[in-house]
Amino acid sequence: MDLMDFEGEKLYFEESLSPEVEDLLQRAGEMYGDGKAEQPLEQALGLAPESLNVLVAVYRFYYYQHRLEDALNIANVALSVTAQRLNIPLDWKLLNMAHVSQAGPVAMALVRFHLLSLKAKAYLQLRLGQMAEGRAILVKLLELDSHNRLGAKQLLDVAEAVS
Repeated sequence: MDLMDFEGEKLYFEESLSPEVEDLLQRAGEMYGDGKAEQPLEQALGLAPESLNVLVAVYRFYYYQHRLEDALNIANVALSVTAQRLNIPLDWKLLNMAHVSQAGPVAMALVRFHLLSLKAKAYLQLRLGQMAEGRAILVKLLELDSHNRLGAKQLLDVAEAVS
């Protein structure tokens, strides 16, 4: 199964948002340079806790603020939301090719989002010094993505080189 085969599917950022949440995300973008974006992002998260748009915005804020623990928490929320939508195990250790194959034909874009969220989790764990878990997730991703479309191999190579 090719993880790049998602043509014609709705992507996460095409999900509709309420005008209030859209306004909060817009304000957060405008306030980012002033360092005051967190409040509207948190409000948006409170109003739309399962919106992938909101989760990505909050994740990016934390990541670029170097708040890696907070970014990891949001990556875990995104994984929970997508696992539930895809009806696949939340525990990445239980995830297998059968799950990806079952969900992929109807929601490949969401499968990719889930796997990229898993890669983000691995990356953050590596940055936080949780090397064994981060590497184990990357190995799992390579099992699920034999063509390395998500780039887990390169990240794993770097992680192994620095340990």
